[in-house]
Amino acid sequence: MGKFHYYDIGNAEVYVFDDFLIKQVKEGAFISDDETELFVEIIGKHFKNKNFAFISNRVVSYTVNPLVYNAAKSIPNLVAFAVISTDHKMRETSKFENKFHNKPFKLFKNLSDTILWTSDIIKQENEKNFEAL
Repeated sequence: MGKFHYYDIGNAEVYVFDDFLIKQVKEGAFISDDETELFVEIIGKHFKNKNFAFISNRVVSYTVNPLVYNAAKSIPNLVAFAVISTDHKMRETSKFENKFHNKPFKLFKNLSDTILWTSDIIKQENEKNFEAL
């Protein structure tokens, strides 16, 4: 991992790396469409025409309007979702939320394993794109 960019977007912090971003929502927050628009702007700035993965680092409890996942469907270069959490309830919530988007999804307990998985997914998608040319 090289240089990264940091954003505080109100209810969450976003860390943008070369091939993935990590979003860490603040305690008790409610994630809605307004915040999602700002998040999509960050994605456009850093991942235009480049495959990437979304990693949610769930260390505290918060609420997500499941309709915000509709935005994920419209981002073709978003190739994977991963959630990091050791909390059973948050892991179950993540499994439920997974039903609202159409991307590969996996739960993890640490960042290292998450990065390995997302890197593999991105590599596979990049190879598909290369073969299509």
